[in-house]
Amino acid sequence: MKICIVGAGAIGGYLGAKLALAGEAVTLIARGSHLEAIQKNGLKLLMADGSSQIATPLATSNIQEAGPQDVVILTVKAHSVPAIAPFLPALYDSHTMVVTAQNGVPWWYFRQHGSEYEGTRIQSVDPDGIIEASIGAERVIGCVVYPATEIVEPGVIKHIEGDRFTLGEIDGSKTERIQLLAQTLKHAGFKAPIRNQIRTEIWIKLWGNVAFNPISALTGATLEDICRYPLTRELARLMMSETQAIAENLGIKFGITLEQRINGAENVGAHKTSMLQDIEAARATEIDAIVGAVAELGKLTQIPTPYIDAIYASVKLLEATKVGI
Repeated sequence: MKICIVGAGAIGGYLGAKLALAGEAVTLIARGSHLEAIQKNGLKLLMADGSSQIATPLATSNIQEAGPQDVVILTVKAHSVPAIAPFLPALYDSHTMVVTAQNGVPWWYFRQHGSEYEGTRIQSVDPDGIIEASIGAERVIGCVVYPATEIVEPGVIKHIEGDRFTLGEIDGSKTERIQLLAQTLKHAGFKAPIRNQIRTEIWIKLWGNVAFNPISALTGATLEDICRYPLTRELARLMMSETQAIAENLGIKFGITLEQRINGAENVGAHKTSMLQDIEAARATEIDAIVGAVAELGKLTQIPTPYIDAIYASVKLLEATKVGI
């Protein structure tokens, strides 16, 4: 398959490298020194078991150079999608799938939702409708990303743990195209289960992210530190309770308890969340898609979110002072 990875950072590079090594026709969209290193030396993948491989996919900073694709996988962070979206149609053929692999609430959440909120735009994620106009819900494959990876130096991706990319059509169907995509990912060595309730999977991951990411950004603490310190564990529980109430109002059924979800985060250990890493690197964070969007859905469903609102405001100020946004 012709596959374009838009945003060949830690996750995108990991995906692209393994897909290229499996024989797929991969094009990476990257930039800066990372792009230069890939073009010169290929993309090196350091695996958790100590092995390493070098993939040699095509790599460019110009989306229009890539041409029509079978699959476009968006692995840029949510706040970067609006700027990139208008260029994506250059990658489309009539059958092109667009896999949205961002954290947080996706822009398409209320498309083919079948509820009173059908068609509602999530302002925190797609305020001007640019993403939807550039992609279209009919192309979308939902995706929840679980692996942990990092760029250790330009052109070198380190895989830390995890290999699951959960997929789902937004209407819950099991189409031929999603089965083909899942098989392609499996052939490259990934787990790619297809879920008929992809929104539930999104909420399970978001349930923890909405609390742990911003708390870590504000405190500089790791997951295990947040979970083991009584006051921040209780703060996380309160934020997650607000999140659960919103999700359940929207028809989501959680298969685990809140305490199990917190314990799962604690078991990850001394891990810095992506939001903390962004703050430390003076980069823009995913605060709007992960926390702001949940607060927005709280207002939509008339569920109070005082703890989420307070932490959201605090991280937005931190971002403004540290990053200049």
